[in-house]
Amino acid sequence: MIQKEFNFSDGDSKLIEKIISDGNVDLNHMIFPKGEGLPVHNANSNVYMIVLRGTLTITLGNQEPYKYNSGKILNIPYSTKMDVRNEDDEVLEIFVVKAPSPFNYKE
Repeated sequence: MIQKEFNFSDGDSKLIEKIISDGNVDLNHMIFPKGEGLPVHNANSNVYMIVLRGTLTITLGNQEPYKYNSGKILNIPYSTKMDVRNEDDEVLEIFVVKAPSPFNYKE
């Protein structure tokens, strides 16, 4: 088989799982119930966030928080300070793509 197959979990409980980290790209899958999210941090690569379900509330840099519903894809530049969370009742599910992989990132 030429292709590789990867699996990701489903559910409604908090989950952060690394699906791919192969030196080319990092792909993470995250599920956040209401009130959950990530610690405030700076992006360690160029980041794409794909909202699969729910509403993402995100604060970037010194901006006001923005909300993004399912079907949205955000691009967040390297080193941007971010606060990622779910403030809404529906469970939030996102994929986070880091390209290039932080392992190989060069400004």
